[in-house]
Amino acid sequence: MPKLSDVISQLEELYPPSWAESWDAVGLVCGDPDAEVRRVLFAVDPVRTVVEEAVAWGADLVVTHHPLYLRGTTSVAATGFKGRVVHELIRAGIALHVAHTNADHAAPGVSDALAEAVGLRITGPLVPDPTDPEGRRGAGRIGELPEPLPLAAFAAQVAAGLPATAAGVRVAGDPDRPIRRVAVAGGSGDSFFAAVREAGVDAYLTADLRHHPASEAAEAAPVALLDAAHWATEWPWLNLAARDLGALAAKHDWPLETRVSTRVTDPWTAHAPMPHPATH
Repeated sequence: MPKLSDVISQLEELYPPSWAESWDAVGLVCGDPDAEVRRVLFAVDPVRTVVEEAVAWGADLVVTHHPLYLRGTTSVAATGFKGRVVHELIRAGIALHVAHTNADHAAPGVSDALAEAVGLRITGPLVPDPTDPEGRRGAGRIGELPEPLPLAAFAAQVAAGLPATAAGVRVAGDPDRPIRRVAVAGGSGDSFFAAVREAGVDAYLTADLRHHPASEAAEAAPVALLDAAHWATEWPWLNLAARDLGALAAKHDWPLETRVSTRVTDPWTAHAPMPHPATH
């Protein structure tokens, strides 16, 4: 049976902490490095419902994409939800490890999984990592559809390829416009608009697009925009990470079980449609 330190070593081989952004907080949050690990649960968010799932399944380690503590803290008291998460994990003997922007930059990583989920063949990173001599790592990905699709049809393909959320997929652009080359970025992606314009793609799929950057991007270049839920654009990575950790464990003959959480931790729980087009 591997120790937690052994499993963390394999996770850091897949997603080295050095690839994380300087502001990020990745790595082991809690857990005894000498504890044995038999079951690993992968999830996007380190929230209470995920901890409950981990306890019910008998997990020894939870790997999340989002950090629990992104900024410094002076207390882990169980007086807030983050402290309660820490207490419940420790009480159950479950470790927590985070792979965030280091998993975003990895190849394959978060955006590779997103591109694959919506039917794209990856051609390269959107923002290449200058330290990667092979030019495979970096933020976001550029991909191509096997055949051009009208924007409306591609949007439907995106919605079908991602886990369902209340918000669905918002679209900006002519629904009949042909789409072939697409940029994708898992999670919040409006900081990459300059790279998207330079890439000369037909569409950009990401999450958390804000009004002003999206409006300015639509005016600056004829790129269709697809805005899905943040959680939904990152969830496909969980299967990729579980698969790759399982493959490394098999090389060591470790009896390691992996599981991907299917609990929807997107914060939006309902959607009330408005009449469209708007009438006054």
